[in-house]
Amino acid sequence: MKKIAIYGKGGIGKSTTTSNLSAAFSEDGLKVCQIGCDPKNDSTRLLLGRICSQTVLDMVRDNDEVAAEDIVHTGYNGIKCVEAGGPEPGVGCAGRGIIVALEKLRSLEVLTDEDLIMYDVLGDVVCGGFAVPIREGYATDIYIVSSGELMSLYAANNIAKGVKRFAMRGGVRLGGIIGNGRNTPNEQQLLQEFAKRLHTQLIAFIPRDVIVNKAENNRQTVLQYAPESAQAGVYRKLAHDIWHNENMAIPTPMSFEELEKLVAEYGN
Repeated sequence: MKKIAIYGKGGIGKSTTTSNLSAAFSEDGLKVCQIGCDPKNDSTRLLLGRICSQTVLDMVRDNDEVAAEDIVHTGYNGIKCVEAGGPEPGVGCAGRGIIVALEKLRSLEVLTDEDLIMYDVLGDVVCGGFAVPIREGYATDIYIVSSGELMSLYAANNIAKGVKRFAMRGGVRLGGIIGNGRNTPNEQQLLQEFAKRLHTQLIAFIPRDVIVNKAENNRQTVLQYAPESAQAGVYRKLAHDIWHNENMAIPTPMSFEELEKLVAEYGN
C-alpha cells in the first residue's frame, strides 16, 4: 500500500490537485481512498459531488458506536472518501479532528485493502495535529503544492522543515514540489530552483486553466468533467510520475532571508 500526503498553503489548490490525482489513480484500476484533513471538510467535494456532511469528528462526537459505513463514503469511480472534520469556527483545535479521525480509522481497520491512501492536509505543520499524518507514519511519501508566490513558498519551506524533522525518525520522505501555476513572473523557473535548493524536484508544473474552475463549478474533477482535455492529461501524467517516483529525499529547507532573495531574483 502506498501512502501519500499532499501538503501546502491554504487555498493553493491542494484539494483540487489531490482529487484529480485520486481520479487518475482510480482510472488505472487502483483502489483509492482520499482522506480530507481540513475542518472545512471540502477535500472530497469533487469526488462525491457534494460537501461531505458526515465527518469522522461529527460522528464520533454524536454517537457512542461508529461503524465504517458511517464515515467512509463512495465517490467517483469507486474512490473511498473520508473527511476528518473539525470544531465549529472559533471553538476548539482543528488539528485535534485529524488526530481523532485517524485514530478511529485505524481502530476500525477499514483501510487495510486499499492500494493507495491520499491525505489532503491543510497548511503547514506548525500545529501538531496537522503533522500527524507524517509524525505517526500514516503517510510516507510527501508532496507539497506551491505557486511562485512568496507566502506559498514560505509555507512550503515550513512544511519541508517538518518533513526533515520527522524523516530523521522514520521512513517519511519528500517526493517533490507540485507547482500550481498562478501566472507570476518566471514562475516555473522559480519553482524549479526552489525545489533544487530543497534537495528535491519539481515533479510537475500545472498550468492555470479555466477548465479547472468550470469543473469545480460543476462539482467534478477535471478528469470527470473534461476527460479528453489537456489539463486532464497533466493530472494523469503527474499520477504516473508520482506512482513511479524513486527520487525521495530528506529536504534541506532555506532560511526566510534566502527565500526572499530567491523570489526577488526571479520575480522582478
